[in-house]
Amino acid sequence: MKRYRIFALTAAIALILDQWSKIYIDHNFELGQSKRVISNFFHITYVRNPGAAFGMLSDSAIRLPFFLTVSVVASIAILWYVRRATGDKPWQQFGLGLIFSGAIGNFIDRARLGEVIDFLDAHWYNYHWPAFNIADSAICVGVGIMLVCTWFEEKQRKKN
Repeated sequence: MKRYRIFALTAAIALILDQWSKIYIDHNFELGQSKRVISNFFHITYVRNPGAAFGMLSDSAIRLPFFLTVSVVASIAILWYVRRATGDKPWQQFGLGLIFSGAIGNFIDRARLGEVIDFLDAHWYNYHWPAFNIADSAICVGVGIMLVCTWFEEKQRKKN
């Protein structure tokens, strides 16, 4: 069990932060309300996203069953991979913990609300990146860490 400590701790902390932040936004902001944090760069803006990234599939009748199924399959795959991975790769465990927490965090929103609460609004003046949340950030950072780990492993393999 010691070998899963980094994965479990990372997943738990990121999931708690994600769910706490969404509950906070839902209780303290009106839908569509925005507060400036950094002028012309970053706002906290409460939106709900029924689709995936950039609102994909938001109008599809199969979107909810599809996203719930994908989240469950992805979570099972991550748990399988964590169990299979060796314990001497802490960065890999960290990255997988982030991805897992993101999948579970957005699954909870979709199961509970039928959509995901987003509120991180990055933009450059009027050019906006779609709003996102901590779960989305955890997935992106986790995937980035996994790519770097894979790159280093491949580099090491070629060296030997």
